[in-house]
Amino acid sequence: MEVKKEDDGGKAEKPEEKVVHLRREIGLLPATSFIIGTVVGSGIFIAPKGVLLNSGSVGLSLLVWALCGVLSLFGALCYAELGTSFTKSGGHYTYLLETLGPLPAFLRLWVEFLFIRPAVASYVSLAFGRYVVEPFFEPCAAPTALIKLVSILGLTFVVAINCWSVTMASRTQVALTFIKMFALVLIIIPGVIALAKGKTENFQNGFEVESLTLDKLPLAFYNGLYAYGGWFYLNFITEEVINPNRTIPLAIICSMVTVTVFYVLVNVAYYTVMTPAELLISDAVAVTFANRALQGLSSVIPILVALSCLGALNGGFFGAPRMLFVGAREGHWPPIFSMIHIRRHTPLPAVMLLYPLVVLMLLSGEIYQLINFASFSRWFFIALATLGLLIHRYRFPLHPRPFKVPLVIAVTFTVVCFFIVGLSLYSDPWNTGNSCALTLTGVPVYYVTIHRYRLPKRWRRIFDYCSKQLQILLEVAQQEVQTY
Repeated sequence: MEVKKEDDGGKAEKPEEKVVHLRREIGLLPATSFIIGTVVGSGIFIAPKGVLLNSGSVGLSLLVWALCGVLSLFGALCYAELGTSFTKSGGHYTYLLETLGPLPAFLRLWVEFLFIRPAVASYVSLAFGRYVVEPFFEPCAAPTALIKLVSILGLTFVVAINCWSVTMASRTQVALTFIKMFALVLIIIPGVIALAKGKTENFQNGFEVESLTLDKLPLAFYNGLYAYGGWFYLNFITEEVINPNRTIPLAIICSMVTVTVFYVLVNVAYYTVMTPAELLISDAVAVTFANRALQGLSSVIPILVALSCLGALNGGFFGAPRMLFVGAREGHWPPIFSMIHIRRHTPLPAVMLLYPLVVLMLLSGEIYQLINFASFSRWFFIALATLGLLIHRYRFPLHPRPFKVPLVIAVTFTVVCFFIVGLSLYSDPWNTGNSCALTLTGVPVYYVTIHRYRLPKRWRRIFDYCSKQLQILLEVAQQEVQTY
Protein backbone atom coordinates (compact mmCIF):
# COMPACT_ATOMS: atom_id res chain seq x y z
CA MET A 1 0.00 0.00 0.00
CA GLU A 2 1.33 3.44 -0.96
CA VAL A 3 2.10 5.67 2.02
CA LYS A 4 0.91 9.26 1.96
CA LYS A 5 3.75 11.74 1.58
CA GLU A 6 4.02 15.26 2.89
CA ASP A 7 4.60 17.93 0.23
CA ASP A 8 6.36 21.26 0.76
CA GLY A 9 3.15 22.94 1.93
CA GLY A 10 2.58 20.33 4.64
CA LYS A 11 -0.46 18.84 2.91
CA ALA A 12 -0.75 15.07 2.53
CA GLU A 13 -0.70 13.89 -1.06
CA LYS A 14 -3.32 11.34 -2.09
CA PRO A 15 -2.24 7.96 -3.48
CA GLU A 16 -2.61 7.86 -7.29
CA GLU A 17 -5.55 5.41 -7.15
CA LYS A 18 -7.55 7.78 -4.90
CA VAL A 19 -7.08 10.94 -6.98
CA VAL A 20 -10.40 11.87 -8.64
CA HIS A 21 -9.93 12.02 -12.43
CA LEU A 22 -10.80 10.12 -15.60
CA ARG A 23 -8.24 7.35 -16.20
CA ARG A 24 -6.58 6.47 -19.52
CA GLU A 25 -7.92 2.91 -19.84
CA ILE A 26 -8.83 2.62 -23.55
CA GLY A 27 -6.17 0.77 -25.57
CA LEU A 28 -6.12 -0.05 -29.30
CA LEU A 29 -8.52 -3.05 -29.16
CA PRO A 30 -11.20 -1.30 -27.04
CA ALA A 31 -10.81 1.85 -29.20
CA THR A 32 -11.28 -0.12 -32.45
CA SER A 33 -14.18 -2.07 -30.91
CA PHE A 34 -15.68 1.21 -29.72
CA ILE A 35 -15.84 2.60 -33.27
CA ILE A 36 -16.93 -0.66 -34.97
CA GLY A 37 -19.43 -1.38 -32.19
CA THR A 38 -21.02 2.06 -32.50
CA VAL A 39 -21.05 2.15 -36.32
CA VAL A 40 -22.52 -1.35 -36.76
CA GLY A 41 -25.97 -0.92 -35.22
CA SER A 42 -29.24 -1.74 -36.91
CA GLY A 43 -28.33 0.15 -40.13
CA ILE A 44 -26.69 -2.65 -42.15
CA PHE A 45 -29.63 -4.96 -41.35
CA ILE A 46 -32.25 -2.40 -42.52
CA ALA A 47 -30.66 0.30 -44.74
CA PRO A 48 -29.89 -1.90 -47.84
CA LYS A 49 -33.55 -1.49 -48.85
CA GLY A 50 -33.27 2.33 -48.90
CA VAL A 51 -29.98 2.27 -50.82
CA LEU A 52 -31.33 -0.09 -53.52
CA LEU A 53 -34.66 1.76 -53.80
CA ASN A 54 -32.97 5.10 -54.47
CA SER A 55 -29.99 3.91 -56.54
CA GLY A 56 -32.15 1.80 -58.87
CA SER A 57 -29.77 -1.11 -59.55
CA VAL A 58 -27.69 -3.77 -57.79
CA GLY A 59 -24.32 -2.60 -59.17
CA LEU A 60 -24.94 1.05 -58.36
CA SER A 61 -26.15 0.21 -54.84
CA LEU A 62 -22.88 -1.70 -54.17
CA LEU A 63 -20.94 1.32 -55.51
CA VAL A 64 -22.93 3.61 -53.15
CA TRP A 65 -22.04 1.37 -50.17
CA ALA A 66 -18.33 1.47 -51.09
CA LEU A 67 -18.34 5.27 -51.67
CA CYS A 68 -20.18 5.88 -48.38
CA GLY A 69 -17.41 3.87 -46.66
CA VAL A 70 -14.68 5.92 -48.37
CA LEU A 71 -16.45 9.20 -47.48
CA SER A 72 -16.84 8.08 -43.85
CA LEU A 73 -13.14 7.14 -43.78
CA PHE A 74 -12.26 10.64 -45.11
CA GLY A 75 -14.33 12.20 -42.31
CA ALA A 76 -12.79 9.90 -39.71
CA LEU A 77 -9.26 10.83 -40.90
CA CYS A 78 -10.13 14.55 -40.54
CA TYR A 79 -11.30 13.81 -37.00
CA ALA A 80 -8.08 11.84 -36.36
CA GLU A 81 -6.14 15.05 -37.08
CA LEU A 82 -8.50 17.10 -34.88
CA GLY A 83 -8.28 14.49 -32.09
CA THR A 84 -4.47 14.52 -32.05
CA SER A 85 -4.20 18.32 -32.47
CA PHE A 86 -6.62 19.10 -29.60
CA THR A 87 -6.13 16.62 -26.76
CA LYS A 88 -9.39 17.34 -24.91
CA SER A 89 -12.33 14.95 -25.02
CA GLY A 90 -15.66 16.24 -26.35
CA GLY A 91 -15.49 15.58 -30.10
CA HIS A 92 -17.47 18.07 -32.23
CA TYR A 93 -17.94 20.47 -29.30
CA THR A 94 -14.20 20.77 -28.54
CA TYR A 95 -13.20 21.23 -32.19
CA LEU A 96 -15.83 23.92 -32.80
CA LEU A 97 -14.76 25.71 -29.60
CA GLU A 98 -11.06 25.62 -30.52
CA THR A 99 -11.47 26.59 -34.20
CA LEU A 100 -14.67 28.66 -34.60
CA GLY A 101 -15.41 29.97 -31.09
CA PRO A 102 -17.85 29.45 -28.19
CA LEU A 103 -21.25 30.12 -29.86
CA PRO A 104 -21.10 27.33 -32.51
CA ALA A 105 -19.73 24.99 -29.82
CA PHE A 106 -22.58 25.80 -27.41
CA LEU A 107 -25.19 25.35 -30.16
CA ARG A 108 -23.73 21.89 -30.90
CA LEU A 109 -23.99 21.01 -27.21
CA TRP A 110 -27.53 22.43 -26.98
CA VAL A 111 -28.96 20.58 -29.96
CA GLU A 112 -27.08 17.35 -29.14
CA PHE A 113 -28.52 16.90 -25.65
CA LEU A 114 -32.01 18.32 -26.08
CA PHE A 115 -32.85 16.77 -29.49
CA ILE A 116 -30.26 14.64 -31.31
CA ARG A 117 -28.92 12.30 -28.61
CA PRO A 118 -32.29 11.43 -26.98
CA ALA A 119 -33.82 10.85 -30.45
CA VAL A 120 -30.98 8.63 -31.70
CA ALA A 121 -30.79 6.65 -28.43
CA SER A 122 -34.60 6.18 -28.42
CA TYR A 123 -34.52 4.97 -32.03
CA VAL A 124 -31.79 2.39 -31.29
CA SER A 125 -33.51 1.31 -28.02
CA LEU A 126 -36.76 0.73 -29.89
CA ALA A 127 -34.96 -1.31 -32.56
CA PHE A 128 -33.50 -3.44 -29.72
CA GLY A 129 -36.95 -3.90 -28.14
CA ARG A 130 -38.56 -4.77 -31.48
CA TYR A 131 -35.99 -7.45 -32.40
CA VAL A 132 -36.25 -9.04 -28.92
CA VAL A 133 -40.07 -9.08 -28.70
CA GLU A 134 -41.36 -9.59 -32.28
CA PRO A 135 -40.07 -13.19 -32.82
CA PHE A 136 -42.28 -14.35 -29.90
CA PHE A 137 -45.45 -12.95 -31.51
CA GLU A 138 -44.97 -13.89 -35.19
CA PRO A 139 -46.98 -13.76 -37.40
CA CYS A 140 -49.06 -11.37 -35.23
CA ALA A 141 -48.06 -7.80 -34.33
CA ALA A 142 -46.19 -7.45 -31.03
CA PRO A 143 -47.77 -5.21 -28.33
CA THR A 144 -46.28 -1.70 -28.53
CA ALA A 145 -46.24 -1.36 -24.71
CA LEU A 146 -44.14 -4.52 -24.36
CA ILE A 147 -41.67 -3.35 -27.03
CA LYS A 148 -41.26 -0.04 -25.17
CA LEU A 149 -40.84 -1.83 -21.82
CA VAL A 150 -38.07 -4.09 -23.19
CA SER A 151 -36.47 -1.02 -24.85
CA ILE A 152 -36.38 0.77 -21.47
CA LEU A 153 -34.90 -2.34 -19.79
CA GLY A 154 -32.10 -2.46 -22.42
CA LEU A 155 -31.52 1.27 -21.96
CA THR A 156 -31.38 0.89 -18.15
CA PHE A 157 -28.79 -1.91 -18.46
CA VAL A 158 -26.54 0.28 -20.66
CA VAL A 159 -26.86 3.32 -18.36
CA ALA A 160 -26.08 1.18 -15.28
CA ILE A 161 -22.88 -0.23 -16.88
CA ASN A 162 -21.69 3.25 -17.91
CA CYS A 163 -22.36 4.65 -14.43
CA TRP A 164 -20.63 1.71 -12.74
CA SER A 165 -17.26 1.44 -14.47
CA VAL A 166 -15.33 2.64 -17.53
CA THR A 167 -13.55 -0.73 -17.71
CA MET A 168 -16.82 -2.69 -17.59
CA ALA A 169 -18.38 -0.48 -20.29
CA SER A 170 -15.34 -0.92 -22.59
CA ARG A 171 -15.25 -4.72 -22.02
CA THR A 172 -18.99 -4.93 -22.76
CA GLN A 173 -18.35 -2.99 -25.98
CA VAL A 174 -15.55 -5.37 -27.04
CA ALA A 175 -17.78 -8.41 -26.36
CA LEU A 176 -20.78 -6.95 -28.23
CA THR A 177 -18.53 -5.95 -31.16
CA PHE A 178 -17.31 -9.54 -31.57
CA ILE A 179 -20.94 -10.75 -31.45
CA LYS A 180 -22.05 -8.32 -34.17
CA MET A 181 -19.04 -9.16 -36.38
CA PHE A 182 -20.05 -12.82 -35.95
CA ALA A 183 -23.54 -11.87 -37.16
CA LEU A 184 -22.06 -10.25 -40.28
CA VAL A 185 -19.83 -13.29 -40.94
CA LEU A 186 -22.91 -15.51 -40.56
CA ILE A 187 -24.52 -13.55 -43.41
CA ILE A 188 -21.39 -13.31 -45.61
CA ILE A 189 -20.43 -17.05 -45.62
CA PRO A 190 -23.66 -18.45 -47.24
CA GLY A 191 -23.52 -15.62 -49.80
CA VAL A 192 -19.89 -16.37 -50.74
CA ILE A 193 -20.65 -20.13 -50.97
CA ALA A 194 -23.66 -19.43 -53.25
CA LEU A 195 -21.51 -17.06 -55.36
CA ALA A 196 -18.78 -19.71 -55.68
CA LYS A 197 -21.41 -22.15 -56.94
CA GLY A 198 -22.19 -19.74 -59.78
CA LYS A 199 -25.36 -18.08 -58.41
CA THR A 200 -24.76 -14.73 -60.14
CA GLU A 201 -28.06 -14.09 -61.95
CA ASN A 202 -28.93 -11.08 -59.73
CA PHE A 203 -25.67 -9.40 -60.81
CA GLN A 204 -26.46 -9.69 -64.54
CA ASN A 205 -27.17 -6.20 -65.91
CA GLY A 206 -26.04 -4.82 -62.54
CA PHE A 207 -25.79 -1.22 -63.78
CA GLU A 208 -29.23 -0.37 -65.20
CA VAL A 209 -28.66 3.35 -65.69
CA GLU A 210 -32.16 3.98 -67.12
CA SER A 211 -33.71 3.32 -63.68
CA LEU A 212 -31.45 5.95 -62.04
CA THR A 213 -32.84 9.42 -61.29
CA LEU A 214 -30.48 12.12 -60.03
CA ASP A 215 -32.96 13.46 -57.47
CA LYS A 216 -33.08 10.03 -55.75
CA LEU A 217 -29.35 9.24 -55.75
CA PRO A 218 -28.57 11.59 -52.79
CA LEU A 219 -31.23 9.73 -50.77
CA ALA A 220 -29.34 6.48 -51.49
CA PHE A 221 -26.22 8.11 -50.01
CA TYR A 222 -28.23 9.31 -46.98
CA ASN A 223 -29.30 5.72 -46.25
CA GLY A 224 -25.76 4.42 -46.71
CA LEU A 225 -24.18 7.16 -44.55
CA TYR A 226 -26.76 6.45 -41.82
CA ALA A 227 -25.45 2.86 -41.63
CA TYR A 228 -21.85 4.22 -41.33
CA GLY A 229 -22.78 6.83 -38.70
CA GLY A 230 -20.71 6.79 -35.51
CA TRP A 231 -17.12 6.99 -36.85
CA PHE A 232 -16.52 10.15 -34.74
CA TYR A 233 -17.33 8.65 -31.32
CA LEU A 234 -13.74 7.85 -30.29
CA ASN A 235 -13.03 11.61 -30.37
CA PHE A 236 -15.51 12.08 -27.50
CA ILE A 237 -13.19 10.16 -25.13
CA THR A 238 -9.70 11.36 -26.17
CA GLU A 239 -8.63 11.98 -22.55
CA GLU A 240 -9.28 8.32 -21.69
CA VAL A 241 -7.34 6.83 -24.63
CA ILE A 242 -3.87 5.39 -23.96
CA ASN A 243 -1.29 7.11 -26.23
CA PRO A 244 -3.96 8.95 -28.30
CA ASN A 245 -1.50 10.22 -30.96
CA ARG A 246 -0.93 6.61 -32.07
CA THR A 247 -4.16 4.90 -30.96
CA ILE A 248 -6.74 7.31 -32.48
CA PRO A 249 -5.46 7.27 -36.13
CA LEU A 250 -4.75 3.50 -36.00
CA ALA A 251 -8.15 2.64 -34.48
CA ILE A 252 -9.97 4.87 -36.99
CA ILE A 253 -8.21 3.43 -40.07
CA CYS A 254 -8.53 -0.23 -38.91
CA SER A 255 -12.20 0.09 -37.93
CA MET A 256 -13.43 2.02 -40.99
CA VAL A 257 -11.62 -0.21 -43.50
CA THR A 258 -13.01 -3.29 -41.70
CA VAL A 259 -16.58 -1.93 -41.63
CA THR A 260 -16.48 -0.90 -45.33
CA VAL A 261 -15.23 -4.33 -46.48
CA PHE A 262 -17.79 -6.14 -44.32
CA TYR A 263 -20.67 -3.90 -45.45
CA VAL A 264 -19.93 -4.44 -49.17
CA LEU A 265 -19.58 -8.23 -48.64
CA VAL A 266 -22.86 -8.36 -46.66
CA ASN A 267 -24.66 -6.60 -49.50
CA VAL A 268 -23.11 -8.97 -52.06
CA ALA A 269 -24.43 -11.85 -49.90
CA TYR A 270 -27.92 -10.30 -49.78
CA TYR A 271 -28.05 -9.97 -53.60
CA THR A 272 -26.68 -13.50 -54.12
CA VAL A 273 -29.53 -15.10 -52.15
CA MET A 274 -32.37 -12.58 -52.70
CA THR A 275 -33.62 -10.83 -55.84
CA PRO A 276 -33.79 -7.01 -55.79
CA ALA A 277 -37.62 -7.25 -55.75
CA GLU A 278 -37.56 -9.53 -52.67
CA LEU A 279 -35.14 -7.17 -50.91
CA LEU A 280 -37.40 -4.16 -51.58
CA ILE A 281 -40.53 -5.77 -50.05
CA SER A 282 -38.65 -6.83 -46.89
CA ASP A 283 -38.88 -4.68 -43.74
CA ALA A 284 -35.97 -6.49 -42.08
CA VAL A 285 -33.54 -7.62 -44.80
CA ALA A 286 -31.30 -9.68 -42.50
CA VAL A 287 -34.26 -11.72 -41.14
CA THR A 288 -35.59 -12.40 -44.68
CA PHE A 289 -32.07 -13.46 -45.72
CA ALA A 290 -31.80 -15.83 -42.72
CA ASN A 291 -35.16 -17.45 -43.55
CA ARG A 292 -33.87 -18.08 -47.09
CA ALA A 293 -30.21 -19.06 -46.53
CA LEU A 294 -29.91 -20.08 -42.86
CA GLN A 295 -33.07 -22.07 -42.14
CA GLY A 296 -31.62 -23.75 -39.05
CA LEU A 297 -30.27 -20.46 -37.66
CA SER A 298 -33.03 -18.07 -38.74
CA SER A 299 -34.23 -17.62 -35.13
CA VAL A 300 -30.70 -16.56 -34.05
CA ILE A 301 -30.46 -13.53 -36.40
CA PRO A 302 -33.05 -11.33 -34.56
CA ILE A 303 -31.16 -11.95 -31.28
CA LEU A 304 -27.84 -11.01 -32.91
CA VAL A 305 -29.38 -7.85 -34.43
CA ALA A 306 -30.81 -6.95 -30.98
CA LEU A 307 -27.34 -7.37 -29.41
CA SER A 308 -25.91 -5.27 -32.25
CA CYS A 309 -28.36 -2.48 -31.35
CA LEU A 310 -27.35 -2.84 -27.68
CA GLY A 311 -23.68 -2.36 -28.69
CA ALA A 312 -24.52 0.82 -30.64
CA LEU A 313 -26.51 2.10 -27.65
CA ASN A 314 -23.62 1.35 -25.27
CA GLY A 315 -21.18 3.17 -27.56
CA GLY A 316 -23.47 6.21 -27.66
CA PHE A 317 -23.84 6.32 -23.87
CA PHE A 318 -20.10 5.83 -23.39
CA GLY A 319 -19.11 8.65 -25.76
CA ALA A 320 -21.80 11.35 -25.83
CA PRO A 321 -21.82 12.21 -22.06
CA ARG A 322 -18.13 13.14 -22.38
CA MET A 323 -19.18 16.01 -24.66
CA LEU A 324 -21.51 17.30 -21.94
CA PHE A 325 -18.76 16.73 -19.34
CA VAL A 326 -16.28 18.87 -21.31
CA GLY A 327 -18.96 21.52 -22.07
CA ALA A 328 -19.65 21.88 -18.34
CA ARG A 329 -15.91 22.07 -17.63
CA GLU A 330 -15.64 24.94 -20.13
CA GLY A 331 -18.53 26.79 -18.41
CA HIS A 332 -21.14 26.09 -21.13
CA TRP A 333 -23.31 23.82 -18.97
CA PRO A 334 -24.01 23.65 -15.20
CA PRO A 335 -20.84 22.70 -13.24
CA ILE A 336 -22.43 19.56 -11.71
CA PHE A 337 -22.08 17.87 -15.12
CA SER A 338 -18.28 18.34 -15.12
CA MET A 339 -17.99 16.18 -11.99
CA ILE A 340 -17.12 12.49 -11.74
CA HIS A 341 -17.87 9.83 -9.13
CA ILE A 342 -15.24 9.85 -6.40
CA ARG A 343 -14.78 6.03 -6.43
CA ARG A 344 -16.11 4.84 -9.80
CA HIS A 345 -14.34 7.59 -11.81
CA THR A 346 -17.24 7.82 -14.29
CA PRO A 347 -18.95 11.09 -15.40
CA LEU A 348 -22.10 10.04 -13.50
CA PRO A 349 -24.22 13.25 -13.75
CA ALA A 350 -23.62 13.57 -17.53
CA VAL A 351 -24.63 9.91 -18.12
CA MET A 352 -27.68 10.18 -15.84
CA LEU A 353 -29.01 13.37 -17.50
CA LEU A 354 -29.54 11.45 -20.75
CA TYR A 355 -31.54 8.63 -19.14
CA PRO A 356 -34.81 10.51 -18.33
CA LEU A 357 -34.62 12.43 -21.64
CA VAL A 358 -34.42 9.16 -23.64
CA VAL A 359 -37.17 7.48 -21.58
CA LEU A 360 -39.47 10.50 -22.11
CA MET A 361 -38.84 10.40 -25.84
CA LEU A 362 -39.45 6.64 -25.94
CA LEU A 363 -42.79 7.05 -24.19
CA SER A 364 -43.89 10.12 -26.19
CA GLY A 365 -43.40 8.40 -29.55
CA GLU A 366 -42.20 11.51 -31.44
CA ILE A 367 -38.90 9.85 -32.35
CA TYR A 368 -39.02 9.45 -36.13
CA GLN A 369 -39.75 13.14 -36.70
CA LEU A 370 -36.74 14.09 -34.59
CA ILE A 371 -34.48 11.59 -36.39
CA ASN A 372 -35.07 13.60 -39.59
CA PHE A 373 -34.17 16.79 -37.70
CA ALA A 374 -31.05 15.10 -36.30
CA SER A 375 -29.51 14.16 -39.65
CA PHE A 376 -29.40 17.79 -40.86
CA SER A 377 -27.92 19.14 -37.59
CA ARG A 378 -25.36 16.34 -37.39
CA TRP A 379 -23.99 16.88 -40.91
CA PHE A 380 -24.09 20.67 -40.59
CA PHE A 381 -21.93 20.65 -37.45
CA ILE A 382 -19.55 17.98 -38.84
CA ALA A 383 -19.10 20.23 -41.91
CA LEU A 384 -18.39 23.21 -39.60
CA ALA A 385 -15.84 21.17 -37.60
CA THR A 386 -13.86 20.14 -40.72
CA LEU A 387 -14.12 23.71 -42.07
CA GLY A 388 -12.70 24.78 -38.68
CA LEU A 389 -9.81 22.33 -39.24
CA LEU A 390 -8.96 24.03 -42.56
CA ILE A 391 -9.24 27.53 -41.06
CA HIS A 392 -7.08 26.53 -38.06
CA ARG A 393 -4.42 25.08 -40.39
CA TYR A 394 -4.30 28.38 -42.29
CA ARG A 395 -4.24 30.61 -39.18
CA PHE A 396 -1.87 28.48 -37.05
CA PRO A 397 0.48 26.64 -39.44
CA LEU A 398 3.00 25.93 -36.62
CA HIS A 399 0.45 24.29 -34.27
CA PRO A 400 1.68 20.71 -33.49
CA ARG A 401 -0.28 18.10 -35.48
CA PRO A 402 0.98 14.57 -34.69
CA PHE A 403 -1.31 13.20 -37.44
CA LYS A 404 -1.95 15.31 -40.54
CA VAL A 405 -4.59 14.36 -43.09
CA PRO A 406 -3.83 15.22 -46.77
CA LEU A 407 -5.40 18.59 -47.68
CA VAL A 408 -7.33 17.13 -50.63
CA ILE A 409 -9.14 14.67 -48.29
CA ALA A 410 -10.12 17.43 -45.81
CA VAL A 411 -11.35 19.76 -48.61
CA THR A 412 -13.26 16.95 -50.41
CA PHE A 413 -15.01 15.84 -47.22
CA THR A 414 -15.94 19.41 -46.19
CA VAL A 415 -17.37 20.21 -49.64
CA VAL A 416 -19.37 16.95 -49.71
CA CYS A 417 -20.75 17.65 -46.19
CA PHE A 418 -21.96 21.12 -47.18
CA PHE A 419 -23.40 19.63 -50.39
CA ILE A 420 -25.36 17.08 -48.30
CA VAL A 421 -26.65 19.90 -46.06
CA GLY A 422 -27.62 22.05 -49.06
CA LEU A 423 -29.35 19.13 -50.74
CA SER A 424 -31.43 18.41 -47.62
CA LEU A 425 -32.57 22.06 -47.67
CA TYR A 426 -33.76 21.48 -51.23
CA SER A 427 -35.27 17.98 -50.86
CA ASP A 428 -36.86 18.32 -47.39
CA PRO A 429 -37.24 22.04 -46.59
CA TRP A 430 -39.85 21.49 -43.82
CA ASN A 431 -37.81 19.17 -41.58
CA THR A 432 -34.57 21.03 -42.36
CA GLY A 433 -36.21 24.38 -41.50
CA ASN A 434 -37.48 22.96 -38.20
CA SER A 435 -34.02 21.61 -37.45
CA CYS A 436 -32.50 25.08 -38.04
CA ALA A 437 -35.15 26.64 -35.77
CA LEU A 438 -34.50 24.11 -32.98
CA THR A 439 -30.75 24.76 -33.23
CA LEU A 440 -31.20 28.55 -33.13
CA THR A 441 -33.29 28.36 -29.91
CA GLY A 442 -29.88 27.97 -28.23
CA VAL A 443 -28.75 31.48 -29.27
CA PRO A 444 -30.83 33.45 -26.68
CA VAL A 445 -29.95 30.82 -24.02
CA TYR A 446 -26.25 31.35 -24.75
CA TYR A 447 -26.45 35.15 -24.46
CA VAL A 448 -28.59 35.09 -21.28
CA THR A 449 -26.77 32.37 -19.31
CA ILE A 450 -23.19 32.22 -20.64
CA HIS A 451 -22.05 35.28 -22.65
CA ARG A 452 -23.33 37.57 -19.88
CA TYR A 453 -24.78 35.82 -16.85
CA ARG A 454 -28.13 37.65 -16.47
CA LEU A 455 -30.08 35.29 -14.20
CA PRO A 456 -31.60 36.93 -11.05
CA LYS A 457 -29.62 36.44 -7.82
CA ARG A 458 -32.44 34.46 -6.18
CA TRP A 459 -32.47 31.98 -9.06
CA ARG A 460 -28.70 31.62 -8.78
CA ARG A 461 -28.92 30.85 -5.03
CA ILE A 462 -31.60 28.20 -5.62
CA PHE A 463 -29.57 26.74 -8.48
CA ASP A 464 -26.34 26.63 -6.41
CA TYR A 465 -28.16 24.99 -3.47
CA CYS A 466 -29.66 22.28 -5.75
CA SER A 467 -26.25 21.65 -7.35
CA LYS A 468 -24.61 21.23 -3.93
CA GLN A 469 -27.28 18.77 -2.74
CA LEU A 470 -27.00 16.77 -5.99
CA GLN A 471 -23.22 16.65 -5.63
CA ILE A 472 -23.57 15.18 -2.10
CA LEU A 473 -26.30 12.73 -3.17
CA LEU A 474 -24.41 11.43 -6.22
CA GLU A 475 -20.97 11.46 -4.48
CA VAL A 476 -19.31 13.40 -7.30
CA ALA A 477 -16.47 15.95 -7.38
CA GLN A 478 -14.42 17.97 -9.85
CA GLN A 479 -11.33 16.32 -11.33
CA GLU A 480 -8.27 16.89 -9.15
CA VAL A 481 -5.71 16.68 -11.97
CA GLN A 482 -5.75 17.99 -15.53
CA THR A 483 -6.16 15.14 -18.02
CA TYR A 484 -5.45 16.99 -21.29
